[in-house]
Amino acid sequence: MTERGRLWRWAAAAFVIAVVAAGGATLWLQESAAPPGPYRWEEASPPPSLPEGWESACADTAPDENGQGLCVVRTR
Repeated sequence: MTERGRLWRWAAAAFVIAVVAAGGATLWLQESAAPPGPYRWEEASPPPSLPEGWESACADTAPDENGQGLCVVRTR
């Protein structure tokens, strides 16, 4: 093998090692920076109340096999 081929092999190996080390460090730093404890959905505010008369707007909604139906009420 020529000297030039050996140099390219060492350069490629050093590059691969650097990429693996940087990826590992990135994952390690991401996990250490994540705040512990309550997730976002635990801090969510309660849903807004429905407007008056929504029952009549959703009266013709057919429930699915689980007994749930979809009704969209639009307000301004």
